[in-house]
Amino acid sequence: MSQFPFRRLQTELAEMINNLPPETRLPSEPYLAKQMGVSRATLREAMRSFEGQGMIRRRQGVGTFVAAKVPVIETGLEVLESIGTIAKRSGLVVRMGKLQTEQMTADQELAEHLNLQMGADLTRVARIIYTDDRPIAYLEDSLPINILSTDELQSGFTGSVLDLLLRRGVPKLIQSRTEIKAIGATPEVARALQIQRDDVLLLLAAQLYSEDNRVIDYSLSFFLPGYFRFHVVRRVGNHVT
Repeated sequence: MSQFPFRRLQTELAEMINNLPPETRLPSEPYLAKQMGVSRATLREAMRSFEGQGMIRRRQGVGTFVAAKVPVIETGLEVLESIGTIAKRSGLVVRMGKLQTEQMTADQELAEHLNLQMGADLTRVARIIYTDDRPIAYLEDSLPINILSTDELQSGFTGSVLDLLLRRGVPKLIQSRTEIKAIGATPEVARALQIQRDDVLLLLAAQLYSEDNRVIDYSLSFFLPGYFRFHVVRRVGNHVT
């Protein structure tokens, strides 16, 4: 892909998007590609970039719309906190969408992440987090059923398994090990976040440990990049000469 035409395309698209009112539906990709003299693949790449920045929002089966400007949820990753806690500190309002809970048994992958035997009984919790009626994150937690049962999620649950466990105080939590990576949205997650399959998301996959070194929760948190900004404060290492 030639960088100059692609950068020109990004500039022209950005100018067009910024000059349109929020919630304006954009022309179809075939039409835009023809108007701008680029391939649909090139246009799609540019559109994904703008979606990641939070400039546009694609609704599967409906179309692509100009996104209203929203504050970015920004935080460091040195301390584990829920989205609700971070948003409250930033003065933002977030809410939980439809809650899905189920009892299931651990497959090989979950058994490895939770240090359990295959077939162990688990509770799975899935939900969507919204701000201004926009889905911005999709969260999944898998926990041993003796740590959290579906009965505990029937009332008063606001979306954070972490906050629920902290309020309960048992087991005592000490640390989380988190893997951070960019991935393409699966069909399930794409539907939940109203985006296209394979659109880029930020994934935090975390194991939550209790004080007796048990993994009590394995969570997958999928974030729309344009609405979140994470940073890490790092010490400079000592140089040996």
